[in-house]
Amino acid sequence: MVVYSEDHTQETRRRGRIEVICGSMFSGKTEELIRRLKRAKFARQRVEIFKPSIDTRYSEADVVSHDAHSIASTPVDASASILLFTSEIDVVGIDEAQFFDKGLVEVCKQLADDGVRVIVAGLDMDFRGEPFGPMPALCAIADEVSKVHAICVKCGDLAVFSHRTVKNDKQVMLGETQEYEPLCRECYLRAIEEDANRE
Repeated sequence: MVVYSEDHTQETRRRGRIEVICGSMFSGKTEELIRRLKRAKFARQRVEIFKPSIDTRYSEADVVSHDAHSIASTPVDASASILLFTSEIDVVGIDEAQFFDKGLVEVCKQLADDGVRVIVAGLDMDFRGEPFGPMPALCAIADEVSKVHAICVKCGDLAVFSHRTVKNDKQVMLGETQEYEPLCRECYLRAIEEDANRE
């Protein structure tokens, strides 16, 4: 079980920082992002949330977790667009960060340097187990990184990999439980071997 520190000064005092929430699919990244953003709203902070416009799985505009928690957001095509909407904002939330361009790293850095609390959620690895998009660089410059875990659907251990269960080699493929399953390292390696034997 992951225990999050409740630093109340984050919600009450303007302080630039970058917080990254990362992990596999179905690990609760978006749920944790929404939780932190709602706390900031309760503290009467000005909050703006962004997501990549390609992510329309649950909603065109809202950020929605797998368990149906949601929060209003602004879909954007490019990371630079985020800066157009963030004047007079205390907290910026960014979901599905792995789908953004590499410029997101500089955008987050600029916001934090300007005193904005930036909370970013995204997959740290793609279905091949490779670092995904701007996430590794964001983890490197973050003030705090929270790695959350799903449960392996094969053995019940903690899962860190997102195994793609359909044949598709594109790195970016939006999907749900029909296309992906969370696996631990051992079960992931076994699944990859089985996939290769089927080809």
